[in-house]
Amino acid sequence: MANNPIIKGNTNKLKHRENQDSEGANGDNPEIWATFDDSFKQVQSVLDRNRVLIQQVNDNHQSRVHDNMVKNVALIQELNGNISKVVSLYSDFSSNFSTVFNRHDDDGEGPKNGD
Repeated sequence: MANNPIIKGNTNKLKHRENQDSEGANGDNPEIWATFDDSFKQVQSVLDRNRVLIQQVNDNHQSRVHDNMVKNVALIQELNGNISKVVSLYSDFSSNFSTVFNRHDDDGEGPKNGD
């Protein structure tokens, strides 16, 4: 698992794949991989922010100070908004991936349905 580029935020494998694929028949692969890379960076940024928010909520809760508990309401609302943002980003990513995959198939470079 230590080599998983998404979990560790390491894009070296992704860049390596991008370089390999750019040598293939599909000339727009570097642009596609850059888009996917950007999507993953956006998701990772939101997830990193959520990690900080969760820690703040936990710290506030453990303090049992009234003002800190009140602050948790806004922090939890931000967390909820961020979760929706991650869902949207993954949905967009899935859509983009499907579009690229279908375009790749239409170019006759991939397996057709039923093959």
